[in-house]
Amino acid sequence: MIKTELYEKVLFETIKRGATEISADVRQAFEQAIERESNPDAKKGLTATLKSMEMSAKRENPLCVDTGWPIFYFKVGNRCELEGGFVELENAARRAVAKATELGYLRATMKHPLTGYDPGNNIGMNIPDFTYQFVDGDFVEMSYAAKGGGSECFGGTRHRIVAFADGIAGIEKFVIDSFVASARAGAVCPPSVLGIGIGGTANVAANLAKEAACLRTVGSKHPDPMFAKIEEDLYKALNSLGVGILGSGGDTSVLAVNVEYAYTHIAGIAVATSTNCMVARRASSRIDADGAVTVMKSPNWFGDR
Repeated sequence: MIKTELYEKVLFETIKRGATEISADVRQAFEQAIERESNPDAKKGLTATLKSMEMSAKRENPLCVDTGWPIFYFKVGNRCELEGGFVELENAARRAVAKATELGYLRATMKHPLTGYDPGNNIGMNIPDFTYQFVDGDFVEMSYAAKGGGSECFGGTRHRIVAFADGIAGIEKFVIDSFVASARAGAVCPPSVLGIGIGGTANVAANLAKEAACLRTVGSKHPDPMFAKIEEDLYKALNSLGVGILGSGGDTSVLAVNVEYAYTHIAGIAVATSTNCMVARRASSRIDADGAVTVMKSPNWFGDR
């Protein structure tokens, strides 16, 4: 049985790592973007941003002043035994978030949606948010993803129903139009990690888009060739726009385009976009039944992708 004391400690360390350190795939994407950038000012901006993120890790400071929504994804083996069960796992996550906020790794940004009441610890109704995936095994993998306020609230998240007759062209037009509108409004922080959800109901598409943005490894490809081609086509199209870092111009407007899908109703195709910040704050850890803890390189939410 995995003890409460252990998983609460791992939850806190995962939050801290996600808030202060960029993952290896994001670093590699930045280095590649710097290498191919033809705009001197954009190259300077990308280089300075990467240096800033490296300093955040050294000083254990937040990667960005916006430390985002606290969101957890748990991949749980069906034979996994947790002391206190899933209720206590969620309580431990709340305590870890409150501790991370108190120590300054997270900024207190979660408020009551109508009154503006701020509890000061990022804990409230339905926050943190928890999503579960159950698989074979006796382990638990926990991923922390901080979804940024700007990229979520001011245009980076959008939804539309596309007619079957419009097909892939209609899907791609909606995605490009959405990215252009949000970038023009200064609502997102390019170069972005763009998640796209196709199919299902509106909320299913939106959840898939968020998971694609926050949990897919930058540089990965969808195993289905049809969706991999949509990813590639949109990646090329969006980077050809010349939006560049923070909209100042350049060759890299998106670090990645990640697509996930669900079967849909014949009446239409729900399509959603979810933009993740360039820092793509996330971290993952695994605890095995014997208590062994592994710091994971990627969330593993989509298997090997």
